[in-house]
Amino acid sequence: MNILTLVRQVPDAEARVKVAGSGVDLEGATLVVDGMDEYGVEEALRLREGGAPVDTIIALAVGPQRNEDALRTALAMGVDRAIHVETDEKIDAVSLSKIVAQVAQAENAGLILVGGQEADWDSQALGAATAERLGWPQLTWTNELKVEGDSVTGRHDVDEGNESFRAPLPAVVTTQQGLNEPRYPTLPNIMKAKKKELRKDSLDTYGVQPRVRTVNAEIQTRARLNKMIDGKDPQAAAAELLNLLRNEAKVIA
Repeated sequence: MNILTLVRQVPDAEARVKVAGSGVDLEGATLVVDGMDEYGVEEALRLREGGAPVDTIIALAVGPQRNEDALRTALAMGVDRAIHVETDEKIDAVSLSKIVAQVAQAENAGLILVGGQEADWDSQALGAATAERLGWPQLTWTNELKVEGDSVTGRHDVDEGNESFRAPLPAVVTTQQGLNEPRYPTLPNIMKAKKKELRKDSLDTYGVQPRVRTVNAEIQTRARLNKMIDGKDPQAAAAELLNLLRNEAKVIA
């Protein structure tokens, strides 16, 4: 069985970004693998290490040239090879699912792992759209995963709490925090990653035309009040915080 895992590159949560016109200028910003996608990469590696019949783990990235760094990180973690569909176009989740589905079929993937929610689009549509295109079952918000023969089993979050599942392979699984703790690439593996295959494709290869185009954007900025609450008296501090939230921030009634 081959596993396909999607890798997206986003600004580090603690990185400083610059506003340029009506958008965010990522030039010089610290960019990292999207956290939810990183759980997918780690889970693919753990499935193989745990004895699942995994032949090849493939990482896929769709986006600008800088996404190569995210793929190199996945390769250094232990992924076997990578595919980069290089484009400066911003691809919406439904259009992106067309690429993921085509790559999965071409690579004979039996399991697709994608992040439960894309950090840049704040969307949960990718897993569902990919599963629909392929006609595969989809398991969302997974926090435990095993491959047992020709099935995938585990647990995932639902509104009432969590539930156990079993589904036939091939399948699409969306990953989240709590599924695992991603490993750090070691120096020897970083060196090995430089020799691993990283194939470059063009967007034209997949016949994808983005359906959603950004025509305008507004960046919300708000200056901090810089108010410090004295915490020596916990009850007084709680009362002052409640007052600020109600009367200044106006976030509670």
